[in-house]
Amino acid sequence: MNKGGTLDLGWVKIIMTNAIHSGSCPGENNCFIPGGSAAGFVIQFNGHSIYHAGDTNVFTDMGIIDELYKPTVSLLPIGGHFTMAPKEAAYALTKFLHCTKFCHPIHFLTFVPPLTGDVP
Repeated sequence: MNKGGTLDLGWVKIIMTNAIHSGSCPGENNCFIPGGSAAGFVIQFNGHSIYHAGDTNVFTDMGIIDELYKPTVSLLPIGGHFTMAPKEAAYALTKFLHCTKFCHPIHFLTFVPPLTGDVP
């Protein structure tokens, strides 16, 4: 599977989408090594579509994800240090993710500081 690809298990489809974020893994001597590019996922089952944005900032292609997959539930990060903050997540919902009826915030208050973003 890769970005744009779909894993079809019959009862559920999982589509890998783009995300805007760095990707690294801890290496030797406190150095980081490349860990691949960031991704999000759309999960479709029983006529429902859920968008898990993963670690990302807001980006215009979220509008394409909305048009193609029509997610009614979105999981968006709001941490504000490593990902977008609540302000950017709200912007993504109002500008790009029009089909979303429920948004679940993710990636916040896990490392305090710096992830101080909270549900507005």
